[in-house]
Amino acid sequence: MKNLYNFYKKKIIGLIFKKLKFKSCMQVPKILKICLNVGLGESGFNKKKIDIASNNLSVISGQKPIITKVKKSIANFKIRQNNSIGCKVTLRGKRMWEFLERLIFVAIPRIRDFRGLSLNSFDGNGNFNIGIKEQIIFPEIEFDKIDIIKGMNITIVTNSNSDNLTYLLLSYINFPFKKIG
Repeated sequence: MKNLYNFYKKKIIGLIFKKLKFKSCMQVPKILKICLNVGLGESGFNKKKIDIASNNLSVISGQKPIITKVKKSIANFKIRQNNSIGCKVTLRGKRMWEFLERLIFVAIPRIRDFRGLSLNSFDGNGNFNIGIKEQIIFPEIEFDKIDIIKGMNITIVTNSNSDNLTYLLLSYINFPFKKIG
């Protein structure tokens, strides 16, 4: 699964370096980490559903997730402090590149009625967010064992401060963005 990382190191860095005429190859943007987040909302109070979401996230990412807890009680939302409400994983290094390769070439093509990733998902600081409605697009998840279809948020964090540089990097990595025009 090192194909995408090797492609980035051997081809993409050189292409971006030449295209933007950087003075150093260290100026080329790189992906620092990928954060996966599953929020369970009110169903997060159920210990069984938290365990199921945690197991699904660990199967998808290959890493044990952290259970997120409520920091502040809010009566209108019926949540109390220290209640479990979701789980998250931060991927770096080899696991990050393996997950990215599976996301681009296996999971995203399995999304129903997929027309491309929105260019509005950049946050203005060079990071890219993807919202996935169904965790079953990942082939590691066994469809028969799913009782509730849950979504997740995937954040790709880069060292670039510019959305344009991040877009260039992700488009060279073959992210399927919506066609403009």
